Amino acid sequence: MRVPRIAIAALIGFWAGLMTAASLVKRVLRSRGGADSDEVGLVAIFDGIDLESHAPAFSGGSMFAWYGGIDVDLRGATLTPDGAHLDLHAINGGISVKVPEGWRVESRMKAFMGGVDAPAPAPDAEQAPTLTLDGFAVFGGVSVKAKPSGA
Repeated sequence: MRVPRIAIAALIGFWAGLMTAASLVKRVLRSRGGADSDEVGLVAIFDGIDLESHAPAFSGGSMFAWYGGIDVDLRGATLTPDGAHLDLHAINGGISVKVPEGWRVESRMKAFMGGVDAPAPAPDAEQAPTLTLDGFAVFGGVSVKAKPSGA
């Protein structure tokens, strides 16, 4: 089967437009927050971000990965008494979040042609600190894992 040249040109044009859009967005959106910040805004477009948080009162923030990856370790952070809220968005990229085993994670994430893996809250975790997740994964993935420190 022969593919028409117009279809190939359209596909190349679409791909080039997507890459150009990502490059422009990368210039506009900048990451904010660091290891000791109580709120973060992480943006990974065509690159990667590794963050090990030691925030004394972590309240959440946002993470956006577009053709990039974000790896965040929250096992050294302390949540605010009201819990924390993260908006996570992955488009052709990935986001990985490590949380302590005692935290409760509530996910309202959606996925289209991608995946979301977040642990269900333990039955005895009603009083545990709660991390709430919102957002989506499109052709990408979001993973939240409860791990002991040092693992």
